[in-house]
Amino acid sequence: MQLQQVLMNLMINGIDAMRDVDWPRELVVKSERGEDQQALVSVSDTGVGCHSSRRTKIFNAFFTTKSHGTGMGLRISRSIVESHGGRLWAAENSPRGASFLHHLPTKAEALE
Repeated sequence: MQLQQVLMNLMINGIDAMRDVDWPRELVVKSERGEDQQALVSVSDTGVGCHSSRRTKIFNAFFTTKSHGTGMGLRISRSIVESHGGRLWAAENSPRGASFLHHLPTKAEALE
């Protein structure tokens, strides 16, 4: 359920990022096998992008780029992914847009 929340938040953010652009809009959700047999999930958009100056702040609590945002969605999403043993990060797309990627272990580690 929590990982569904993460995916929904990333998709809604991507849709919001494309709201006011005047070029073709595309939202792509992809999953694949990543490094070390981990699941890699990406949500990519052709919106306004995520410039490097913002990428260092967007996962901070209460930092938002939206007029209607709370600044908690990405912070909570990262916390959820990390609590499942994964990592969440952002990258800028070329020529425009952003990708939010997270990887998760495909097998739970056995507790000793």
